[in-house]
Amino acid sequence: MTASATAFSFVLETPAATPEEARRHFLAKLSVETDPADVHLDLERGKKGFVVVDVRTKEAWAERHVPGALNLPSRTVSAETTAHLSKDDVIITYCWGPGCNGSTKAAARFAALGFRVKEMIGGIEYWVKEGHATEGTAPRGTPVYAHPVDT
Repeated sequence: MTASATAFSFVLETPAATPEEARRHFLAKLSVETDPADVHLDLERGKKGFVVVDVRTKEAWAERHVPGALNLPSRTVSAETTAHLSKDDVIITYCWGPGCNGSTKAAARFAALGFRVKEMIGGIEYWVKEGHATEGTAPRGTPVYAHPVDT
């Protein structure tokens, strides 16, 4: 390799934001996201002011969900299906995991209806990976995703 080829940096090709720009970006990100550890700790401490909503199918919710989470599948979020929820509470949406955007879609729908909303990044997958208890029919320790065995 030549000296010029080794001097190039993919990381630094785009200049980093100023500290103030970075602070604003990360605060904006935190205003619309939370994580399983923070949700679990607040639930454990009995904190009020938010409602956890599992936006997966009724079948997936019945199998395993965050304790106390309501089930409202993403595509069914509407003025009618959310009428029982208070707009004083922050809605926390989650779905399967990082590869699922159902909670993002539901969060956008909730916001369009006038709700303050945060998405629980990592979904039920990371809730379980962090060792938090779940409610539902799935026995503790059951994998979130069942992978068929190759034959």
